[in-house]
Amino acid sequence: MATTAVPYSLLVANANLSDPAGTAIVAGNDHVVSNSVPELTLLRVTNTHSADHIVTIKAGTGIPAWRRGQGDLAVTVTATSGVQWIGPISSSRFIQADGSIKVSTVAGHTGTITAFKVPRAT
Repeated sequence: MATTAVPYSLLVANANLSDPAGTAIVAGNDHVVSNSVPELTLLRVTNTHSADHIVTIKAGTGIPAWRRGQGDLAVTVTATSGVQWIGPISSSRFIQADGSIKVSTVAGHTGTITAFKVPRAT
């Protein structure tokens, strides 16, 4: 299966961030947030298609993912203008062996995925 990179949009401590456009969903692909920090990651998934679609946060394969046996997390994003916020994400369940977070989409899904990294405010 092909993969699509989803870069982080960095939230700014004690400041603001204009709403980023996000990464276009490539239906049927895996979408990967590389070099992730799961506990500081929020995903925003939109759906512009006329039907509901499920996105799946894949269970981890890395040694830190000792709770991977709990399986994937499937989230329904409603049709036309649906938005789901997912996270923070547990590394003990979802981190991949390469340190990434993997999100799978189904055929027909259109919209965006945005990965936000929450800073530690000082």
